[in-house]
Amino acid sequence: MKKKYLFTVLIAVFYSIIANGQGFPPPPPPPPPPGLPIDGGLIFLFIASLVYGIKKIRD
Repeated sequence: MKKKYLFTVLIAVFYSIIANGQGFPPPPPPPPPPGLPIDGGLIFLFIASLVYGIKKIRD
């Protein structure tokens, strides 16, 4: 009877170790952030500086 009890306990312990060892897969990584549109702002800055430069030259 004692051997049967010991065998049952060992099987339960080994089963719990194996079940815990498997774990869960890691979650998927988040998507990359969207790109920033810098083209529109650079064109506006270039045109504004060009207009300001022409105004300074004429004055």
